[in-house]
Amino acid sequence: MGQLVVRLATERGHEIALTVSSRDAQRTTDDLANSLRGCDAAIDFSVAAAVLGNTTACALAGVPLVEGTTGWNAELGRVTEIVKEHQGALIYGANFSVGVQVFYRIAACAAELFHGLESYDAFIEEAHHKRKRDAPSGTAAQLHAIAAAALEREVPVTSTRAGYIPGTHRLGFDSAADQITLTHTARSREGFAAGALVAARWIVGQKGVFEFSEVFDEICKTQSKTE
Repeated sequence: MGQLVVRLATERGHEIALTVSSRDAQRTTDDLANSLRGCDAAIDFSVAAAVLGNTTACALAGVPLVEGTTGWNAELGRVTEIVKEHQGALIYGANFSVGVQVFYRIAACAAELFHGLESYDAFIEEAHHKRKRDAPSGTAAQLHAIAAAALEREVPVTSTRAGYIPGTHRLGFDSAADQITLTHTARSREGFAAGALVAARWIVGQKGVFEFSEVFDEICKTQSKTE
């Protein structure tokens, strides 16, 4: 993801001031913060264990952060405290793909239509490549929250980790008579990187902590005005 973000950012005329890899894990938070100073924004697609330290470094440096890593939600409270303490800015999301954000909204509408129809059982299936660590995925967890809230009942989630699957999410409604499914299939990771760059443009000048799907409509409006 990091290499993809660099490529797309360069193609779109952005300057890459700094890249940080797993080889830099021994750097202290203060050292990383010093390196980040002067950057307009930072984008992080690393591992859950690094999120707290990366957030702290960006907050100390006064650099807005786009956090695309998943599996760290247990630290959200602490991360929020750090960002607000330093009057910083953070936007995070389970999935920065524009297509997935539209998929969430379609799923919410579909689940509302099935509310009260007890003859239909809802289910969620997700599949990713074998190296993806968290299961279910952050996208599936958010899809579950959306569907369960609209249906006002529990929705089971199943996960598959195999091969090189880039990412598939399916919301289904099954009855004795028929089955209806909505599916989002990622053909590559480019959509995630492109969405992160859109978020990075938006977060500059903002203050506070934002979840990508909650401000997606505002981001789209802002982007359309600048294009």
